[in-house]
Amino acid sequence: MSVAGSAYIVADLERMVQAKNYLAWQARVVLPEVGQRVLEVGCGIGNFTGRLLDRETVIAVDVEQECIDRLAERYGNRPNLRAFAFDIDAGRFADLARFAPDSCVCLNVLEHVRDDDAALRGMASALPSGGKIVLIVPAFPSLYGPIDRNLGHFRRYTRASLTRLATAVGLRVNKLKYMNFAGFFGWWMNSHIFRRQEQSESQIRFFDRNVVPVAWRVEKLIPPPFGQSVVAVLEKS
Repeated sequence: MSVAGSAYIVADLERMVQAKNYLAWQARVVLPEVGQRVLEVGCGIGNFTGRLLDRETVIAVDVEQECIDRLAERYGNRPNLRAFAFDIDAGRFADLARFAPDSCVCLNVLEHVRDDDAALRGMASALPSGGKIVLIVPAFPSLYGPIDRNLGHFRRYTRASLTRLATAVGLRVNKLKYMNFAGFFGWWMNSHIFRRQEQSESQIRFFDRNVVPVAWRVEKLIPPPFGQSVVAVLEKS
């Protein structure tokens, strides 16, 4: 994985720890789609990992050894957790098949990888036929700004571009939708008006406490036509 500013990324992950409502929203979207033996690609410092630990096995991988060390500090005593640091561009996913994962979670990570085609093929190689890959990626190239650049994002996606990627890899698209309609406008303002270099803790707290509790309920009833993120559920055929 080619990632710029690893210290910046770790700092951003630490800020997101306080976004409890948003992480719970992600869990509502993701957890119904995964099985009992989950491969988590790009686990970071474990902000989402804890929500998977009621499963039989969690295989957590990240490019940053510092993240794996932090993950071990938080959850290292869990017997169902395996954690590894390696470059997901390096073709090592097939080695993880020995843990027999039945599904894969990759949340806000694929945009960090220069060769996203190879990364998605790698994830699929670790899964059996019928295994699912659940992705959340940032949406819309028009939102790209200084925060994306500092986080090492190579791109933002649309439903169409993610469909093309999945099809090229040989994965079937089971579900595909936009998420976080309100966040679209906040990210656009940060990128094009305020030209912020990083997400502020005050913004994260305000959004998490005041916007997310309403937004997830609305989007559960009415799928938004666009959003800050794209959610995809892909199946290995």
